[in-house]
Amino acid sequence: MLPVLALLSAVAPLATDLYLPAFPDMATDFGAPASRIQLTLTAFLLGMALGQLLVGPLSDGWGRRRLLLGGTALCFASTVACLLAPTVDALIVARLLQGISGGAGVVLARAIVADTVQGPSMAKMMGAMMLIGGIAPITAPLLGSLLLPLGGWRLTFGVLAALVGLMFLGAWRRVPETLPPEGRHGGGIGELLRSSRQVLGNRRFVGYLVTGCGGFAALFAYISASPFVVQGVLGLSAQAYGLAFGANAMALVASGALAVKLAGRVSLRRVLAIGLGTLWTACALQIANLVLLQSAAATLALMGLAIGALGLVFGNNLALALAEVPHARGTASAFMGSLQFGVGAAVSPLVGIAGPLDARPMALVMLAGASVAVWAFVRLSRGPARAAPPQRH
Repeated sequence: MLPVLALLSAVAPLATDLYLPAFPDMATDFGAPASRIQLTLTAFLLGMALGQLLVGPLSDGWGRRRLLLGGTALCFASTVACLLAPTVDALIVARLLQGISGGAGVVLARAIVADTVQGPSMAKMMGAMMLIGGIAPITAPLLGSLLLPLGGWRLTFGVLAALVGLMFLGAWRRVPETLPPEGRHGGGIGELLRSSRQVLGNRRFVGYLVTGCGGFAALFAYISASPFVVQGVLGLSAQAYGLAFGANAMALVASGALAVKLAGRVSLRRVLAIGLGTLWTACALQIANLVLLQSAAATLALMGLAIGALGLVFGNNLALALAEVPHARGTASAFMGSLQFGVGAAVSPLVGIAGPLDARPMALVMLAGASVAVWAFVRLSRGPARAAPPQRH
């Protein structure tokens, strides 16, 4: 089941990264400015936020499986709509629907893991799932850069539609219902509000929530700006950008593998602290580089260090957050995912304010996100962790 869940949670990086090398060509094709093309990414991230916020709480009352299958089927249909979009406005709408439906796979994959294991085992499985899913951001931009000369940006959405279809078949055959009827609540607006108050009333959970949002702000500042920074500012080709992006994603996977290995040996908070410290340091050094040195090699290296540090952050942060609210994992997972992708949607247009030939907005937004993450970790999530409930077998 784990590889299937990893693929389901990989909808976001696949749908985000596969068409990134085509951003400049899409701007030419549609006759639209870079900021307009970046709105296709913003719409997808906003849809991911809305979809997770809707599906997560519903799954606590209805169960996981049927919502997972329905959301993945709708994601396939909306991806086909992206492929056939005649205008940039139609593509923006299709991307919004793709994000809403794709959010089901992301939020439910996390909830299913939390239903199955707890404690350090949850951290290991979350990390392993993210590690397997990390193949997506490595291969997606490389594949996108190779598909671009063969069939343009539309071919990337055709390939994505085929991958989503495979994900649906995998979920149909391999993912059972993991939330038994006795573990469900009655549903409804009242129950949703009650569980939301309980989740958001937990200070440590909110601390991890804000920490994750800060990390995602740094990540999506990099994702949305890097095509223009690497190709426009540094002067590399689309294929070279794919290789650079893949190398940075490999750093993320390597640090994620390290986090999995350390789970159960080193405290999750200690590993998380190391990741956050490395992230902040890399972002601060990037600002100094862009202001004083303007070195292309240093720009690429510091990007890789910052993105690599996030592998120590995301899996451990998520496991610590869900351990705080074992009674409402679907709702908690929805808040974690929706707010993080909502922050990503808000960040994406900001990095293009100064135009496609300035890397400083990307670096500033990444540093701001890292600073918020560090502050929330130190100030809000401190204190003894909640004891994990007995593990089900």
